[in-house]
Amino acid sequence: MALGTMTRRPLLLLALLAAALANQLEDIPHNEVKNWALKFGVDLWEFGRHFTKMNQIQNKYHEYNVEVVRKDGLLLVRELAAEVKNHMDFKINAVMRIMDSAEAAALSAGSSSIDGSPGSYYDARWLNVHADDGTLSSRARRLLLSPSRHFDHIAVNTSYSAVLMPPKVNTEDGEVQNQIGWSEHLDPLFVNNYEIDPTLSWQYYASSSGFMRRYPAMSWPPEDGYSHHARDFYDFRSSNWFVEAATSPKDLVILLDDSDELSSSNRQLAKSTVAALLDTLGPNDFVNVFRYSDSVSELHPCYTKMLAQAVPETIRELKSAVWAGEATGGAANLTGALTSAFEILYRYNRTGLGCQCNQAIAVIGAGGGAGGVTTVFRTWNWPHMPVRIFTYRVGGDAAAGKTMKEMACNNKGFHVTINDHDEVRQKVLHFIEVLARPMVMYQTMHPVHWSPVYVGGRSSSLDDDGMGQLMTSVTVPIFDRRNHTQREANLLGVVGTDVPVDQIKKLVAPYKLGVNGYSFMLDNNGHVLYHPDLRPLYTNEEYTETLRPLYSSVDLTDVELLVDYDENARVNLTSLLFELRHEMIEQREGETEMGVKVQYEGMRRVATRRQRYFYSPVDGTPYSLAAVLPDGYGMYELQAEQEIKHSPINVTEYFKGENWKVHPDWVYCEYASTSEQTFNSPEEQLLHFLTRAGRPGWKWMSLRPRALTLHNAHKKQDRDSYYCDKTLVQSLVRDAMVIKELDAHAGHASHHNQQGRFHKFVVTLSFIATRSGLLKWTENINSSRSADSSEPHFSEKHARAFDSEWYRRAVEHHSIEPESFVFSVPFRDGSEVEDFSGKPPLVLATHAVFVESRGHRAPAAVVGLHFKLDSLAKHFLNVTSTCTAGSVCKKTCAGDELDCYILDDNGFIILSEDVSQTGRFFGQVDGTIMDSLVQDRIYKKVTVHDHQGRCPDSRNPFSGNSNKLSPMKPLSWLGGYVANLLAVWFPLWDNVHGRAHGHAEEEIDYEDYENEDLEHEDEMDRDRGTYEIIIDGMGASDRHEVPVVSPGPPREPPREAARSAAVRPCDTSAELFTLQSTRLNAAQPLKGKLTNCHNSGCERPFSVQKIPHSNLILLVVDTLCPCGAKRLDVRAREAGVRTACRRPARALPRRRPPACVSYHPEEIEIQSCGRGARTRPMFVLLATIAVRLLLTLTT
Repeated sequence: MALGTMTRRPLLLLALLAAALANQLEDIPHNEVKNWALKFGVDLWEFGRHFTKMNQIQNKYHEYNVEVVRKDGLLLVRELAAEVKNHMDFKINAVMRIMDSAEAAALSAGSSSIDGSPGSYYDARWLNVHADDGTLSSRARRLLLSPSRHFDHIAVNTSYSAVLMPPKVNTEDGEVQNQIGWSEHLDPLFVNNYEIDPTLSWQYYASSSGFMRRYPAMSWPPEDGYSHHARDFYDFRSSNWFVEAATSPKDLVILLDDSDELSSSNRQLAKSTVAALLDTLGPNDFVNVFRYSDSVSELHPCYTKMLAQAVPETIRELKSAVWAGEATGGAANLTGALTSAFEILYRYNRTGLGCQCNQAIAVIGAGGGAGGVTTVFRTWNWPHMPVRIFTYRVGGDAAAGKTMKEMACNNKGFHVTINDHDEVRQKVLHFIEVLARPMVMYQTMHPVHWSPVYVGGRSSSLDDDGMGQLMTSVTVPIFDRRNHTQREANLLGVVGTDVPVDQIKKLVAPYKLGVNGYSFMLDNNGHVLYHPDLRPLYTNEEYTETLRPLYSSVDLTDVELLVDYDENARVNLTSLLFELRHEMIEQREGETEMGVKVQYEGMRRVATRRQRYFYSPVDGTPYSLAAVLPDGYGMYELQAEQEIKHSPINVTEYFKGENWKVHPDWVYCEYASTSEQTFNSPEEQLLHFLTRAGRPGWKWMSLRPRALTLHNAHKKQDRDSYYCDKTLVQSLVRDAMVIKELDAHAGHASHHNQQGRFHKFVVTLSFIATRSGLLKWTENINSSRSADSSEPHFSEKHARAFDSEWYRRAVEHHSIEPESFVFSVPFRDGSEVEDFSGKPPLVLATHAVFVESRGHRAPAAVVGLHFKLDSLAKHFLNVTSTCTAGSVCKKTCAGDELDCYILDDNGFIILSEDVSQTGRFFGQVDGTIMDSLVQDRIYKKVTVHDHQGRCPDSRNPFSGNSNKLSPMKPLSWLGGYVANLLAVWFPLWDNVHGRAHGHAEEEIDYEDYENEDLEHEDEMDRDRGTYEIIIDGMGASDRHEVPVVSPGPPREPPREAARSAAVRPCDTSAELFTLQSTRLNAAQPLKGKLTNCHNSGCERPFSVQKIPHSNLILLVVDTLCPCGAKRLDVRAREAGVRTACRRPARALPRRRPPACVSYHPEEIEIQSCGRGARTRPMFVLLATIAVRLLLTLTT
């Protein structure tokens, strides 16, 4: 009996083990997973198909006479380029008329005394300024100013111009007053230009003496529209639009004295001079900085044996290297430095590199070690003097100063002595005046210059967000034609106008390119004027506070992201992109196609597609225009219009109610900016014109005015002239008719029926967005929006529906699975604590409606729904908690043994048992399973690089605790001040003090402080420590050494400096994921298993099934094996390890500007070549120091 019992026990154990093994073999009911996915997908599709009435919409289009035609890409881009050229010709003609009038006015005025004294003209600083008693100030003038949307939304007077004056311009100077006086005669021309072309923005005459006459008149600070933190108007004479208009391109070698002959304060002065020189350079110039003592070397390790193109990134890095450089000491060897400079300039000149125009050497220092310079000049530069020499004496003795002046005067240059920081900017400007001499002497050549793009004032759009718009400036130089007793060649200044890029983009109508199509423009340097992925580093705050533009030079290769591999490409993809860039730079016409990566939602989603590129030159400008169309559906367009002019029906009936919007950036119809017609919204403006179109005598005015040649009489436009895009407006009306008729026939009954049939799905909102920019929505009867809700309405967030990512993704997904919805939820990175109990996120579902004709298909609209998350979750749980009839399954998603997820095509969680995981990337929740899905080729990892990244900059002196005040700091400030004061008298003491405190803070001018000190302190410590920065949220580590900030009195940081402290340019990358739908078989789920993931030896199976009619997959994971989960992240991180070079210097092909004026045979007759230092008497020095001491004691 006992033996039998003992025999049965092992058998029982074996049976239990066998049962457990059988249970383990069926960890996941794979067949049920397939059924769950099928039922859930079909239910959603059937509900959405009926609710959105997508089939009826399709049929309605077919009821009308519609056509789907193939686009001719080359013909399209040729027509668009011609429109852009016409627009730019208007701007060029306006500027050339100002130039002619300005030179004539200056010549007729001569040197006679014209009243330009303070108070005799409209000074922007003194417009409508009142004294304390309420009366007009003695120097002020009264002028009526009215707000204008066209001119940055600020108050202006379009009958006059006003003078803007930087703070250091001497208004008592006779030449300044003379130019202010005669330039007032430009006002009638400014007005006439604006009447001829109401799209003109600001027009101006910028004088070489430092003031700007700007039309229309405005006050400074402005009465309306600009920042309340406006500062002094900036000195524009080192800006690209001024310098490059006045001079031809240049190769510049800067030689910085690094010897023992420079004291600490003079060394800082020399660095400021280098930085000021660098600020005058632009993308058409080439530069490098060398330092010399007993040896000569490049200052920046990234730019060895070369001249670098002076793009903003290069200038920023060189300035950082200048400020970060430690003194090497030793004896100065200027002869060797000049030899090195001539060698590199000679090599560039002979090999076709660089600008192939002006060449110059700038020597900055004390002038020591110049014993053999005459031999160097005789060897390299005389007698033809192809290289100009500019010398900036900082420190040194009188003999050295004389030698430096002779160097400049004997080599067609200029010499100055710089004693303090206030002189730097003004004296560096002589560099521009001298380089302009050949052009001035020829008199007849006025090259037209287009500046790089920058973020300027506010847009004139009715939907302006106040963040500024992209701008460029077109400028030409004006010359002094007066006869002088001595030979001179004076640049009077530059005239120009600002050109909003939005005005150019309006001419390239997005509806002509279609969904996911776009355009861009490229200049002669390969930099984009505009591109959908252009993201300038700087905002417009600096511009609104000082009118100073901060330029952006982003290369085409930084915004077009190629796929890693394209099996359809016959040649290397990179070479295709470089060939496209080269063809556009050379202003040729052609086409090509490439596979690219397209990122969505701030580089969190990615897709790949093939695109067709069509390009054509914009004649008469440095630009080329490209139209980019997606291959396949992007090559076709739907033509469906409703005739309005002779229509018996009132088309405004199709635009009733408040539940519709049109694209705020598209031009349907608009009045000229001179019109007094005003509208509060794009919808109000559209209805106004639709009403007008129904009246007798209506004219479409679909052809914009044509620019004539310069000297032909241009017709002034009527104040109420208008333009209408007939094709777009009539397409919009047809779309509205389709929607309206559908609503009229169907009513809302079907909605309620569908709600009854699928009562578990709760829809808060349904909508349709069409190819013509129309968005119309229907609120669900059960949904309400609280009045105090801070969340903007769907229509407010997506008024630009055609550009929305859900619109673009729906059309793109249609080619993968035509009968499907694209589902998405708002992204969450998991770092924030969010309570979904009050208002859980909504699930957005969209579907693209295509219309077919003659075998071709084109997108007409996108329909969509907003689901309540909990209703989808409940239905999902109902579906996945039951088994198919007749089958038995022990595990369902309702139990604890399985975790079930619904993921979208980029790996984001749409539904989960844990609602807080909604919107998170699945790799953050379970990176081990996500990694396995990548290994099984269900998801493909795609690395996306961003060369326009913005990384947090915690090393800036305006961040962290660098400005905290310690008890001993006031004493250290006082000590530093006394030491600097003593240094005026005792150079030897200054040398000792300089070695002890190599980075003592100097009193420098405002722009130097803002743009140089911050940058050099930022870059100086950039190589210290290691960084791992995540752009959104907290980084995994942020380890760095904090630089020691030298003591000095605290002062309020300039606003742009504080903003610059927050971010810095960097390269970032993100590893994103995209679903490989072909890998998943709809008939059977893909089975996977994690092994060796736990020390117990258990395994963790999972099952993946495509959910039909969607961009979703169902993922079911067994939970019994406690595998450790790693974490994956899709957030962008700074790319690569920190090195001295952010990116290797690239010498990409470019086309030089057509005009190069670097030589005039009579220039040698000009005697003016600079002056030495003014020796101040001893009693003046004593008096100055006594006053400073007295002020210090009293304060």
